[in-house]
Amino acid sequence: MTVFGFHASHEQIHPRALLEAVIHAERAGFDAAMSSDHFAPWSERQGQSGFAWSWLGAALQATNLPFGVVNAPGQRYHPAIIAQAIGTLGAMYPGRFWAALGTGEASNEHITGDDWPRKDVRSARLRECVDVIRALLAGEEVSHDGLVRVDRAKLWTRPEQPPALIGAAVSVATARWCAEWADGLITVNAPPAHLRQMIDAYRDAGGRGPLHLQVHVSWAPEQAEAERLAYDQWRSNVFAPPVCWDLETPEHFDVVSQDVPMEKVHDVVNVSADLGRHVGWLEEYLELGFDQIALHHVGQEQRDFIDAFGAEVLPKLRSAG
Repeated sequence: MTVFGFHASHEQIHPRALLEAVIHAERAGFDAAMSSDHFAPWSERQGQSGFAWSWLGAALQATNLPFGVVNAPGQRYHPAIIAQAIGTLGAMYPGRFWAALGTGEASNEHITGDDWPRKDVRSARLRECVDVIRALLAGEEVSHDGLVRVDRAKLWTRPEQPPALIGAAVSVATARWCAEWADGLITVNAPPAHLRQMIDAYRDAGGRGPLHLQVHVSWAPEQAEAERLAYDQWRSNVFAPPVCWDLETPEHFDVVSQDVPMEKVHDVVNVSADLGRHVGWLEEYLELGFDQIALHHVGQEQRDFIDAFGAEVLPKLRSAG
């Protein structure tokens, strides 16, 4: 049975309101939650960017939901610190926490003042970080000299069972590469044919564990409002890699997205006032075999979306499954 989660978008919503939203999502019938982890929003119109790791402790305590977070160790975060954060949440809330690891975006990582590496270097750095994090979660003392450096690090508080480390990918090649090290795969909504290629590449390369999908949606009772919300909040997010990886500030994203047509927003967000249409889109993802689907309503107000999807969308999907 597929798990349906609520995506907590720190770039768009104040952390206090986001905590209220995830509590409400659990009451409305969502099974799980996941969280972004940004230093800056994608657009000045989004206007927030709370610290995910502070928020996750509060959210895990306030609900009974399992949680995940999407993180990029290696530049803004030292892998030993991320291992400590993962280990502490895993120890406090056994079996309820996982972390997805990716190579990151310059918009979050440039703040260190270090150079933003090429994609191949970022991938190699992430691979080193994964090995460091796994060794620390296994109780080893770690020293490492490479693209990241670690000196005699050891975790003194660890969970009995290390949380899953999920590979984050948007391309077929990256999905195949994640199979080397990940406990599962996470990606974002895309045409079903592309998602199928990613899943096949991951599994054919020996990839194990659950398949996660984050789905961007925009819903409102009226179509014009659903489109307005999507265009206002998410037109800065229509750019394919490497553009979205390499722009550095919300201002940059706002400048390049100033004249984005609405059709491009429809390419990356499922926009409709028709809840039945949303059911149809999500059924297509179910047929691909995703184990968890996290719904991200791109509007800043979450309550109406949570109520509508909890009452009208999730029950239909569960009965179909």
